[in-house]
Amino acid sequence: MALVLHAGKTNKNAFKALIAAEYSGVQVKMVENFEMGVSNKTPEFIKMNPLGKVPVLETPEGPVFESNAIARYVARLKVNNPICGSTLIDYGHIEQWIDFAAMEIDANIAKWFYPRLGYGVYLPPAEEAAIAALKRALGALNTHLASNTFLVGHAVTLADIIMTCNLYLGFFQIMTKSFTSEFPHVERYFWTLVNQPKIKRILGEVKQAVSLPPVPSKKPAAQPKETKPKAEPKKEAKKEVEKQAAKAEAAEEEEAPKPKPKNPLDLLPPSKMVLDDWKRLYSNTKTNFREVAIKGFWDMYDPEGYSLWFCDYKYNEENTVSFVTMNKVGGFLQRMDLARKYAFGKMLVIGANPPFKVKGLWLFRGQEIPQFVIDECYDMELYEWKKVDLSDAAQKERVNQMIEDCEPFEGEPLLDAKCFK
Repeated sequence: MALVLHAGKTNKNAFKALIAAEYSGVQVKMVENFEMGVSNKTPEFIKMNPLGKVPVLETPEGPVFESNAIARYVARLKVNNPICGSTLIDYGHIEQWIDFAAMEIDANIAKWFYPRLGYGVYLPPAEEAAIAALKRALGALNTHLASNTFLVGHAVTLADIIMTCNLYLGFFQIMTKSFTSEFPHVERYFWTLVNQPKIKRILGEVKQAVSLPPVPSKKPAAQPKETKPKAEPKKEAKKEVEKQAAKAEAAEEEEAPKPKPKNPLDLLPPSKMVLDDWKRLYSNTKTNFREVAIKGFWDMYDPEGYSLWFCDYKYNEENTVSFVTMNKVGGFLQRMDLARKYAFGKMLVIGANPPFKVKGLWLFRGQEIPQFVIDECYDMELYEWKKVDLSDAAQKERVNQMIEDCEPFEGEPLLDAKCFK
């Protein structure tokens, strides 16, 4: 398969990989119809990057995320690629400037720019601190570039590609000429790089910002007050009393706490099964588990008020490292915390050797998996769900074995068992 880059077409972090591809003779295709906030929320995308952030590079060996890592991957596809450096010290210097571009340039441009767009709280002291830190970084960069055309050696390297893309956001959006004129060697460097043919092919014509984005307004513009004729003293006093009474009434209404909307599961008919009683029995049973806890479960179980579900992980072939697989299950259980009042679960990691299998058993209030769990916990899409048929003796015994952590399970040893209660 071709390399596919998932990001918007104007994402400066995606430009890093695309420019690296130009210099490396590697074909990278942008995914079609990418929509930020939609495409990166799908189960398929979350499977590639659990944080839902862009860019992500889809490769034959699996996904790569984080823009600098993607650019490195693309560059290293070409053996002895000059943009990666030809000596060990070149390699060290390239990595040094990549880190500098990320931590000192990109981070401080972001702290200055994004609050002005409304992403985060705009605080003047924080902006001043970000500008001061950025100027300090640009000053250091300016000093280095006073005697160097490029960051490392005498030609474009991966460090220049990443530095240019990070500076691009600042020059294009917020760093006006009056700001950058203090750093003439940085200016010369930036305009030299963005006009390199292979970089220009990706960035196009670059224009410098002519003004700062406006500071977000805190309040809507005040409406002009209507001028009214003066009221007579008595009428005015009466109106004032009425006004104060109305204000007090409004304040009471505002202060009255709004009733919290009920969870739909709380509106179900009462169940004879008390979930906390079962969780307590499960936790406190240390011996004769089958005779005490399993028997107690079936004595308590209310098939009208609750339902049992098996789940099987869809992508077990990926589970090649034991601790990563166990962490994956642990993360799922943490994200299920929103259902603690309405659910009990067991998750098993099975197998002596990779790939490891992940299977689970869940008890949910109601006859279906709660919709709010499906909506809020993205891991749900990563599993196949099957409702337990209690008329099937084999399925009922499988429930018993999963509650009990029976080993071997389905002929294989248990690597790990986790309980959600």
